[in-house]
Amino acid sequence: MKISPKRQHSIDLIFPIALFFVFAASALMVLILAADLYSSAGKQQQKKEEIYTPLSYLSEKIRQNDTGGAIRIIRLEDTDCLSIAADYDGTVYYTYIYAFENMLKELFVPEHADVSPGSGTDLMPVQDLQMEELSPGLFRFTAADSDHQQVSVIIAQRSQP
Repeated sequence: MKISPKRQHSIDLIFPIALFFVFAASALMVLILAADLYSSAGKQQQKKEEIYTPLSYLSEKIRQNDTGGAIRIIRLEDTDCLSIAADYDGTVYYTYIYAFENMLKELFVPEHADVSPGSGTDLMPVQDLQMEELSPGLFRFTAADSDHQQVSVIIAQRSQP
């Protein structure tokens, strides 16, 4: 009995190649979707940091300097400013924290020094920061991100003014 050689069909070559291309295209699509998801998650995290970091900084400064009557909100050349008073060796110093030209700034000066908003140290970018003293020792800070979504935080001093 004679064994005949198997006939080769073109489908025997085309099917594995087509299957490989389908697999490669699927893998590429999953990779592109994952990269897009990672990118959008990173942008959302950046927007959250844009809002919450300045608010956290202000909250922490109030907690660190919570002594009777040392913290209040004042106006510094048409700019709302968190003012923190501290006594160092009998000399009163003020720390001013405020938003000026889309930057959160901090300025540390002795009591009767001349101050201007432009002379503070840049801390971090901030889009829109509003400060208000709701009652003595109770503060509300509102910040906005680049899409103008606002977040507010209300902080109370624990010490009595």
